[in-house]
Amino acid sequence: MQARANILVVDDERQIRRVVRVALEEQGYAVSEARSGEEAVEALARQPVDLVLLDMLMPVTGGMSACRAIRALSDVAIVVLSVRSSEKDKVEALDAGADDYVTKPFGEPELMARIRAALRRAPLPADTPRQLITLGDLQINLAARTVTGPGGSVRLTPKEFDLLEYLVENPNVTLLHSRLLQAVWGPDYGGEVEYLRVFVNRLRKKIEPDPANPRYLLTEPWTGYRFDPTGGSA
Repeated sequence: MQARANILVVDDERQIRRVVRVALEEQGYAVSEARSGEEAVEALARQPVDLVLLDMLMPVTGGMSACRAIRALSDVAIVVLSVRSSEKDKVEALDAGADDYVTKPFGEPELMARIRAALRRAPLPADTPRQLITLGDLQINLAARTVTGPGGSVRLTPKEFDLLEYLVENPNVTLLHSRLLQAVWGPDYGGEVEYLRVFVNRLRKKIEPDPANPRYLLTEPWTGYRFDPTGGSA
């Protein structure tokens, strides 16, 4: 399924788009291109894709603005490519809606692994039944991969839902950073703690009654995170 995924490559440099296209098509992906953030948004409005490969350093609408615009339009997986490697830059991109961040220069195997990770879904424990989970005014439908709150549908990106799903399916258990990263993003991850900080904050803003004082998605300092299905009421 992943090998037939549609990928939109967004980069202002023609040569880079060509090289990436060849590499992706060799792996069986369908590829389209955009030369700017504006073109990417227009392309997505016409035809949804499975993943956007987005360069950060583009003229006019920069990569960060493009990432926000794409995320406002779609829940598509977004993998950012950038020459900047600081944690601040990574967090900024993740805050803008990216699912992963790849630092240039990178090898083709790394890029393909990151793409597979962005497209994959977190596995559930084998003995876990699919069910509808109610947290106060919030309902999480694991089978339909939907979340509904008092105001209606709560929009989550696929990776946000994967993380929430894994936490929900392991209630009252402190899940180490490395375990969460490997379960949701894949076995090649483990040290990207900033990913979890950003994604948990994103989830809290969407599902917690008071994101500043979370009831369900709890931080275990220096260790990981824990899901409390009682919301602290038990």
